[in-house]
Amino acid sequence: MSRDAEKRAFLSGTDWAEAELRPLAGDASLRSYQRLHRADGATAVLMDAPPGSGEDIRPFCTLARHLAGLGLSAPALLKEDATAGLLLLEDLGDALYARVIAEDPARAPELYDSAAEALRVLQAAPPPAGLETYDAGAMTQKSVLAYTWYQAGATGQGARNLPFFITTLQPMLARLGAEDPVVILRDYHAENLLWLPKRAGVARVGLLDFQDATLGHPAYDLVSMLQDARRDVDPALEEVMVPRFAEATGRDPAAFRLAYDLLGVQRNLRILGVFARLSMHYGRPRYVDFIPRVWGLLTRCLDRPGLEALRERILTDLPEPTPEILQTLKDKCATVPQP
Repeated sequence: MSRDAEKRAFLSGTDWAEAELRPLAGDASLRSYQRLHRADGATAVLMDAPPGSGEDIRPFCTLARHLAGLGLSAPALLKEDATAGLLLLEDLGDALYARVIAEDPARAPELYDSAAEALRVLQAAPPPAGLETYDAGAMTQKSVLAYTWYQAGATGQGARNLPFFITTLQPMLARLGAEDPVVILRDYHAENLLWLPKRAGVARVGLLDFQDATLGHPAYDLVSMLQDARRDVDPALEEVMVPRFAEATGRDPAAFRLAYDLLGVQRNLRILGVFARLSMHYGRPRYVDFIPRVWGLLTRCLDRPGLEALRERILTDLPEPTPEILQTLKDKCATVPQP
């Protein structure tokens, strides 16, 4: 049976059996999405996570139910088939934060304040069972992608100085473990947040792409939101929101800021590696265009107090993304196998 036939079989018996399917922009994963259009004007979304792709809809479903139970706006689950890798979802619309703010930049503080409040609600609740912890070891290994993909791709010499990097970063991240972990969605940024003004309170913030949620530090999703790899966020807004979030959640602002900056380093290193890999291995060179912004966010975090040793290590090891290096990463598009 073709995949299209499988989708039609999945939709049979629902109100969407005769709906027209149109492509919908996806994310950096191997999942794909289509919007269903009915004759009466109603719409829904079909998530396609093909068996054998490494994708799994079950974590998404678990988190969607958890978020909805907290009064947060995850898409409602209309029908699911984990074996087939198909999921029918409520359509939350197209008012992504990135679009709303681009049309009216003055709304950024309001929208980001609402998203921060949604994080506070999420973090105050007991987590669902079964979530792994994004601990120092896991975070360090994700950061290593900056060496195995970005550094290696840019220099053509393979990953260098990895042991020194690991022994610098991992103990620093381990010190964050004293903070009680909370649910972190991990991709909490303007391309995954929707503005739903007809709803009230934190329900005005629509949530997407949360299937990779884990337990982690309370600053992590704030970093995701305010250090966005795909669009510029006013640094002045960041400087206001970080201490405000710390105070609103009863945390010491100075300690929280140090954790925020360290997690910013970790996250931006991971993204450097992921974006290089998306070009060189998966054949998606457009992600290379985001690398200069990610580098800028990384170096800004490294300039903060308390991260001097990490700054020296990383800036010694990793080359600045010059136009020549960016072109090299694009020239290797879809030519490099997994190491």
